[in-house]
Amino acid sequence: MNLSAKEAPKREDRLKSRIAYGGTLVSACGIFCGKGGGCGADANRTFSQGSICLMLPGISMINTLKDNVNLLHGAVGCGVCSHSQNANARSGGLAHYGLVKDALWVSTALNESEVINGGEDKLRAAIIEVDRLYRPKTITVVSGCVPGLIGDDVDGVAARVQDEVSARLIPVHCEGFKTKIWATAYDAVYHGLGRTLLEDPEIREPVIPDEEELFRFEERKKRTVNLLNVSSMGKVDEDELTRLLNMLGLEVNIFPVFADTQRMYRVKYAGFSISTCPTHDDYFCKFLEEEYGIPYILKHMPIGIENTNEWIRDAARFLGREEAAGEIIKNENALLDEGLKTYREFFKGKRVFVSAGEFRALATANLLHELGFEIAGLRSFHHDEFASGEYEKLKKIAGDFPFNIANVQPFEEANLLKRLKPDLFLGHWNGNSTSAKLGIPSLVIYNTGLSYIGYRGVFELARRLYRQLRNPAFNERLSRYVRLPYREEWYGEDPFKYIKGAENDV
Repeated sequence: MNLSAKEAPKREDRLKSRIAYGGTLVSACGIFCGKGGGCGADANRTFSQGSICLMLPGISMINTLKDNVNLLHGAVGCGVCSHSQNANARSGGLAHYGLVKDALWVSTALNESEVINGGEDKLRAAIIEVDRLYRPKTITVVSGCVPGLIGDDVDGVAARVQDEVSARLIPVHCEGFKTKIWATAYDAVYHGLGRTLLEDPEIREPVIPDEEELFRFEERKKRTVNLLNVSSMGKVDEDELTRLLNMLGLEVNIFPVFADTQRMYRVKYAGFSISTCPTHDDYFCKFLEEEYGIPYILKHMPIGIENTNEWIRDAARFLGREEAAGEIIKNENALLDEGLKTYREFFKGKRVFVSAGEFRALATANLLHELGFEIAGLRSFHHDEFASGEYEKLKKIAGDFPFNIANVQPFEEANLLKRLKPDLFLGHWNGNSTSAKLGIPSLVIYNTGLSYIGYRGVFELARRLYRQLRNPAFNERLSRYVRLPYREEWYGEDPFKYIKGAENDV
């Protein structure tokens, strides 16, 4: 992270990420998991249908910050996703702080005149007004596409007006036209937080009066871990991972979702950081290591039994507590094996299709295989270098099956589902609506009120899938009366026919 830069680099440049691939898992492994584990050259689509921009996942993180107002600089429609995220902000605020509170967001709502003449004056007035009305501790000033296109200096405005307001101003760049990899949003938010909230001038380094106190401080620091969470996991998942880390003798500092902006500086005082999603956290983990010498674990997503086992082992190695980790894993796995017997027998041989962000899709497929499912197909929203090991792991246990990389592209998904006819679909809400209209039982992957991660997540997900598959009547009936907007001829065509160039099986 270059703190002198106003914004994070896009992932196409930083990680050579890609958003287009059509083929099979085995062939993808040949491209992505070779020497160096690279991404290969990206392909293009001659036809593209529907996606999202990085502002949506960026806002989903920002709307959780305590005592923050999210000021969107741009067109008023760019903030509409905050309405759908507000339920999470309210329930998450209650779970974390015992307070039900709406996410606060406002917009400069630039009009045609301001697009032509510039919107900096309106932004300055909006910052002052938001500070006066709400008195927040922080204001995130999020730049959308329009300011990026017309050249508004959002950072310059924030710097000039900072002395006139009491809130700390956090510029965040989410100009959607700059990248097709919306995971860049995570980097954008982390970049803004890292530039403004970790070196608060009101926060002083701890006063160390003597060597004994220094020793105690350093010992506590060694036993403290930064647990980097994501906005798609709820408090119940945080509690599960905290439980496991506490069993290793670690104190846990959870960051950044639903974090207190006034206490974010605490991430500097940890023995190491551990990620719950490498795709989400690599940018900030590397920054903490480079800036503060804090090592990090960026390897497994603790979804599924074996992934959670490895996640715990990695954490234990930092403390030299591998033996304790072994006991935890042995006990937890024994309890799970007993609890899953009925479900595994029921799931045996049933075919499932998974669609999600790269790491969650791969980890969820591993989990489903552990429960007895066969993997009918898999699609992830992008690919970068961090998941190469996950591809190999899944290939080893689940064999080969159709594999798609697509930044949404619902027409490809509809085609795959129609031809593969899985018994179950797990994905985002948009994919779930596609599968439902095809009569396929579905379960949303992201529900922050339900357990998904760690050992508890395995058992709770199995229970939900069992109930869903025992009674699939709703989707079956829905498919009789509702149809997708595609001609029947499309379902007979190659789902990857519009992906051209680079390495593909098309």
